[in-house]
Amino acid sequence: MGWWKHDSAYVDDGAQIGDGTKVWHFSHVMPGAVIGEGCSLGQNVFVAGNVTIGNGVKIQNNVSVYEGVILEDYAFCGPSMVFTNVRTPRSEFPRNTSADYTLTRVGRGASIGANATVVTGVTLGEGAFVAAGAVVTHDVPPFTIVAGVPARPIGFMSASGDRLDFSHGDTVTDATGHTYQKFSDTDVRRLT
Repeated sequence: MGWWKHDSAYVDDGAQIGDGTKVWHFSHVMPGAVIGEGCSLGQNVFVAGNVTIGNGVKIQNNVSVYEGVILEDYAFCGPSMVFTNVRTPRSEFPRNTSADYTLTRVGRGASIGANATVVTGVTLGEGAFVAAGAVVTHDVPPFTIVAGVPARPIGFMSASGDRLDFSHGDTVTDATGHTYQKFSDTDVRRLT
């Protein structure tokens, strides 16, 4: 089956790309990057070396995935969202080794909206949802919606994208039949 790239894209020797993945116009994948199966890298996407991207990940136009970022299966990065990878950047005193980069993890099925910023060193839990334009400076628990600058929790969302309303109890079933339980304001889990 293999993978596909547009003629204007660059995929450097040493990059690993899974079957069914598409790399669109003007994108660049560096050596050492590992990209899973069935992914889509939109126009003008940059993937640094030593980045790991799972299966079924969608990265929209104009996104740079820098060293230190891990995107788990089915993560979604909206157009022009931003990852940072150094907490205290300085031009005169560059931080440019792997030891200088802080790990950022985007959990399975998490979504990051257009023009959002994810500051280095945070973890977005499974199914987390970052609203467009938000600035994420702290970890986001699983199935939690965050919005604003800085991003703050505003609700909960199922893996399939349904809002979860716990106002009538601690257990909710979404439209796909999956059940979620709220254990606290920062702990929602999928039970089935």
